[in-house]
Amino acid sequence: MLEAIVFDVGETITRDDRYWASWADWLNVPRHTLSALVGAVVAQGRDNADALRLVRPEIDVTAEYQARDAAGHGENLDDSDLYEDVRPALSVLRSMGKRVIIAGNQTERVGRLLRDLDLPADLIVTSGEWGVAKPQPEFFHRVIEVAQAAPGETLYVGDHPVNDVFPAKAAGMRCAHLRRGPWGHLWADDPDVVAAADWRIQSLTELATLVGS
Repeated sequence: MLEAIVFDVGETITRDDRYWASWADWLNVPRHTLSALVGAVVAQGRDNADALRLVRPEIDVTAEYQARDAAGHGENLDDSDLYEDVRPALSVLRSMGKRVIIAGNQTERVGRLLRDLDLPADLIVTSGEWGVAKPQPEFFHRVIEVAQAAPGETLYVGDHPVNDVFPAKAAGMRCAHLRRGPWGHLWADDPDVVAAADWRIQSLTELATLVGS
């Protein structure tokens, strides 16, 4: 039986629309141009940040993050950035007695912003706060620790095969691939994803039925 449900953040809990729009504005390129480049790198199985490097090959992404923050254009989140199924799904899972955790590859700032949204979760943590990021095994070791359940009793939910499905499975956890966002849609029917995922879902509201069965 599953005791803990752990959620990725980007394109699982939150929409990335505003994130990429803000980068396009900062780099002074049309928003649709950067969106197209994100799609291109996703299709090639590359890191999302490579889209920024296609716009500005010499970019130091970490330094640019810092420059944006200093200029008052850092990351922001509010309820409009959440997918509509997030609060209902997490609330139901908690009412079923499941430990609900949000843990993804985000900055410390995003961790604070997510906690400010008062989501129905027992713990919200980011790679920036842990100092280790997906898909490194150490990240998933930390997930298992905070889940307070055995790996086989812990479900990791995410859209990204390389960052979510495959490493969670390698850590001994159950995993659900979410068909959401560019990665989720493009790789949903990939044979390796189909083989690795315990479940493939279209919405987070499906989880209550799955974990209760």
